[in-house]
Amino acid sequence: MTQSLEQEVALQIRAGFRLVALETTEEERALRILDRVARRADRDLHSWSLATGIDGEGRAAGSLAEAIAAIEGEAEPALWIILDAHAVLSDPVGIRRLRDALPNLSERKHVIVLLGPLLDLPLELEREATRLVLPLPDAAELRAMFGRVVSHTKGAEVDTERLDECVRAALGLTAGEALRAFRKAWMSAGSLSPESVALLASEKRKALRRSPALTFHEGEDDLGRVGGLGELKRWLRERRRAFGEEAREFGLPAPRGLLLLGVQGCGKSLSAKAVASEWRFPLLRLDLAAAFSDPARGPELLIREATAVAESLAPVVVWIDEIEKGFAASDQDAGATRVFGTFLTWLAEKKAPVFVVATANDVASLPPELLRRGRFDELFFVDLPNEQERAEILAIHLAKRGRDPKQFPLADLAARAVHHSGAELEQVVAAALYGAFSESRDLNEVDLAEAIQDTVPLYETYEERIKELRNWARHRTRPATLDGKVVSWFAGE
Repeated sequence: MTQSLEQEVALQIRAGFRLVALETTEEERALRILDRVARRADRDLHSWSLATGIDGEGRAAGSLAEAIAAIEGEAEPALWIILDAHAVLSDPVGIRRLRDALPNLSERKHVIVLLGPLLDLPLELEREATRLVLPLPDAAELRAMFGRVVSHTKGAEVDTERLDECVRAALGLTAGEALRAFRKAWMSAGSLSPESVALLASEKRKALRRSPALTFHEGEDDLGRVGGLGELKRWLRERRRAFGEEAREFGLPAPRGLLLLGVQGCGKSLSAKAVASEWRFPLLRLDLAAAFSDPARGPELLIREATAVAESLAPVVVWIDEIEKGFAASDQDAGATRVFGTFLTWLAEKKAPVFVVATANDVASLPPELLRRGRFDELFFVDLPNEQERAEILAIHLAKRGRDPKQFPLADLAARAVHHSGAELEQVVAAALYGAFSESRDLNEVDLAEAIQDTVPLYETYEERIKELRNWARHRTRPATLDGKVVSWFAGE
């Protein structure tokens, strides 16, 4: 990916572009790339900052206007980098001076690169600049970096397979983060070992925790440990092999993702996590509401960082829980329309195999454009489990707690638990176990029956809202299960 960025910048220089906006938080890496571009284009490379002026010599420090004036006075063709450009793009005098200088820049073969983490270009420059984003380092770049570290250790031998494991563990980090983490792992273990790979993966989790919008999750139970939802499981298993080269040669596009709408506690989030385990993909959780709660960096930068990390880890599953809360949070932010426009565009146009699983409980809060085909491959409605599914869910939770499900009359218990969700059935088993434990005996069917009777399901409180949700989903979504009783719910109770 870095190579393609170098080629893109080089092509723009040859084509006569005068102004490039390069967005990245990795300033050192961007400078190295631009240095290579300048040398290949046979041009000098200069940088300017507010604090130290041109090339750190103090010349033209203090204002963008002075920097542009100094650049205009240089005769030799050069690539000029404006560092921390986001901090000076609000200077009207500097912007006016830059616009006036653009014709002369072309004549003298000067190119100005605006470099910063997030560049909000003024309207005057929108049509003059070309925008580029520096992607996170890919596997080839990380392998070369790690190889150099190992080569500097006298007598060290490189285990190619282990080096590849380290590279996979570091994907999603910036070049600086990856290099520091690898050096720490290398120095701690003294070699490329399983311990160094584990340490590198641990360092990555720490790095990802710095972003409130993105978290790395360990693998959960696979789809076999999710009760019911047979049609959803069939759909997912049908696409398990659709991410490889064989699928591309067959003419299949990579699956984009799905949106799970439905009643709370019925397995939407559990299914999202199980997909990653079933497919053996990394699992990332993207919290859109948290992105809008960080004023220091702002939602646009956080969401862009999150999508960049996801693409660098691809193939990967990105789980967005209760996506409607993210849109609700955005209503309080003036720039939210643009941020979510960018996010929705990414959903529709992402090229990397990033499978997005979003869940929602309140469809009224979802904008229509999110539900448009192209953002997701399918919209599934997850309803309360039917009787057969309730028995399956009870069996799963009994087995998890060391009990043999065959020792309990699951069909009878499931018939009693009308309108109970999967989460409520899990609590039924837990409550029954507490009761048996308090009496110093093992669990029996009476404990389960009493726990079912004592549990008031959410349906009793929100019956009208659940019926409204079913009515909305009837012609807009696909049922996550095709059992006859559930189909009848869609037809009206």
